[in-house]
Amino acid sequence: MRLDGKVAIITGGARGLGAEMAKLFALEGAKVIAADMSDLSFEAENVEGFKLNVTDVNSCSQLFEYAKEKYGRIDILVNNAGITRDALTNKMTDEMWDLVIDVNLKGVFNLTKFVGPQMMEQGSGSIINISSIVGEYGNIGQANYAATKAGVIGLAKTWAKEFARKGAAVRVNAIAPGYIMTDILKTVPQDLLDKFAKQTMLGRLGQPEEIAKAALFLASDEASYVTGHVLDVNGGMRL
Repeated sequence: MRLDGKVAIITGGARGLGAEMAKLFALEGAKVIAADMSDLSFEAENVEGFKLNVTDVNSCSQLFEYAKEKYGRIDILVNNAGITRDALTNKMTDEMWDLVIDVNLKGVFNLTKFVGPQMMEQGSGSIINISSIVGEYGNIGQANYAATKAGVIGLAKTWAKEFARKGAAVRVNAIAPGYIMTDILKTVPQDLLDKFAKQTMLGRLGQPEEIAKAALFLASDEASYVTGHVLDVNGGMRL
């Protein structure tokens, strides 16, 4: 029960990586608010859904106030909500650019601006930004996505400094997954999936629960001396 008694907010928690993290955190003892624009795709004890649009600062404020009023504290925040709108740069529309920036980058800022100071005040907390291997190395046709995922790494390193001021044990880290078998990848042709797998040292693609376990470590007291770090979970894809 590594998260016994802790309160966690996970954005994008209705499905995919967010759902896996929500279920695992709850099994480890946390009270979890899985925030998403969609209804939860699962049922789990100690996991409740909350309708959230991360691009709307008022919606983020409402979630923050709800969690604070119900539980009195917030111990863990996982900024996981994200989207893609892929195109080569010369074919990328302003709408495609703006939407990805708003959700993946501004959305992370919108909620953390409330939760981070609260963690400082209570003296402890763990914030985890879900980045991507694309945020570290770039990818053709994903200029908008790569920019946001690089941006949340910069935010994590900045917040690791900001929120630990005055002795607060607030830790901020990022996870950079490689190719993980979520619903998005299930639509990719098998020959491409095989190609991606061969690019890793382990010869396979990742599973959502492997990202959830990495997040569990960073959320728990086992990572009490880890902050400002980017944890690559990519099977050795870029070694």
